[in-house]
Amino acid sequence: MIKTGQQRRQLTFALAAGLLSPWAVGAAAAAAAAPDWADQLRRDLDKMAAHLTQTLKPWKVPNRVFLPEDHGLTSGAAPAATTTAIQRAIESCATAGGGTVRLAKGDYISGTLVLRSGVMLEVAEGARLLASTDLHDFPEHVAQRPTVMDSNMGMNQSLIFAEGCERIGICGKGMIDGRGTKDNFPGEETAGSTPGRPFLIRVIDCRRVVVRGIHLKDSPCWMQNYLNCEDLIVDGIRVDNQANHNNDGLDIDSCRRVIVRNSFINAEDDAMCFKGAGQRLAEDILVENCEFYSTCNALKFGTDSQGDFRNVLVRNVTVGGPSDAMRAMNRRKADGGISWEIVDGGTLERVLVHDAHIVRAESPLFLRLGDRGRVRPEQQRPGPGVLRYIVYDRITGDNNGMRGSFFTGIPEKAIEHVLLRDVSLGMAAANAPAVDQAAVPEAHAEYPDPHMFSKVMPAYGLWARHIRQLRLQRVHFSVSGADARPEVLAGVDAEVLRQ
Repeated sequence: MIKTGQQRRQLTFALAAGLLSPWAVGAAAAAAAAPDWADQLRRDLDKMAAHLTQTLKPWKVPNRVFLPEDHGLTSGAAPAATTTAIQRAIESCATAGGGTVRLAKGDYISGTLVLRSGVMLEVAEGARLLASTDLHDFPEHVAQRPTVMDSNMGMNQSLIFAEGCERIGICGKGMIDGRGTKDNFPGEETAGSTPGRPFLIRVIDCRRVVVRGIHLKDSPCWMQNYLNCEDLIVDGIRVDNQANHNNDGLDIDSCRRVIVRNSFINAEDDAMCFKGAGQRLAEDILVENCEFYSTCNALKFGTDSQGDFRNVLVRNVTVGGPSDAMRAMNRRKADGGISWEIVDGGTLERVLVHDAHIVRAESPLFLRLGDRGRVRPEQQRPGPGVLRYIVYDRITGDNNGMRGSFFTGIPEKAIEHVLLRDVSLGMAAANAPAVDQAAVPEAHAEYPDPHMFSKVMPAYGLWARHIRQLRLQRVHFSVSGADARPEVLAGVDAEVLRQ
């Protein structure tokens, strides 16, 4: 065990100079037990998950049904008329004290719908809510409380919008189709604003939100964004978002008391993504029994990471790139399987992923602590954030790419306290030379993604730099062919203990 500052500096020098392998360090610590913080974290998060499961239930929908056909909708109505009829049904439902607004008779072509408190929007089996392809049918709804989401993406349009509501939801065995192809909603791929390409769902500052059983397809941009919500349940949904650029599957931003379960997401961009652009605390989150597939990052925190984020349990999930049987705009592996990124001054801590299977990912695991410092224009730029107390437990996978997993902080701020336990991941052998670890830039402010440095990283399994107390217990990376790279490599300022 490396305990003193002098010992730590000696270890860092030896590893960086190639005088001591991480295996030698691990052998010296082989008798050490799992860190107390990791076992306590597992107990705490199991308790949190049990409490959420027992107490976070769907709100009881009043036994009242409102139909757009009873509010002026006629067969073959234009999108504007359909929008008006459905909105009248929503308003009547809310005025009556809540209930279900049901779409049950074929296709409904609509522009923006604004949900109200007490309203459950149901798209029944056999019915479809289709987004209008006329951008004029999506009036802007600017959030009352400014966030980094507004200043960065400038996105104020969506098919379904809710703000400041309590007890709202979307459900049904039907489909909501954004018809968001590039022909209908053209635009460039971007890390900033997305003009002309609405989201499918935007829910802001709401409580007791339920999204259940629905099939969501082809948004022009992100599929769904829940920002600063409390008591959010996403259960049994299917998302196919492979029609355009920036096609995220599910974005949960600065939310508290959240359950995501029993869901399938296939997305062109990030599939299941947590963010901190709302600049509020996000905590007490359970993700379980899901499949997340992406040609970007399958399971991610970031890139916006201005708020604090803690107490997250992910269990029993499969993540990675789309299989050949799934739709994909770009037929490729996922860029990252599980990617935790802090680059905007926030804190990400107390996160446990266990019983996860990672397939078809160029970098199955990715940790990045950087210093981009993106906030609202009127706010002072923050310094580097915090990334610590991260556990990966019982992680398996195969058919992954050749890049390799990597964890890297920056010289000014290291990642701290990370445990990999019972990990077995299969990787492809490199077909090109690896980047020399000394040549990997620090890139403090670069957009964080697993492809940010090289197609072939210094180790085929795991490369680590600027990290304190990284423990590997029963960790094995296999490679499909000859590969000159080491399985695990510790770079500068990396404290790696293998058991």
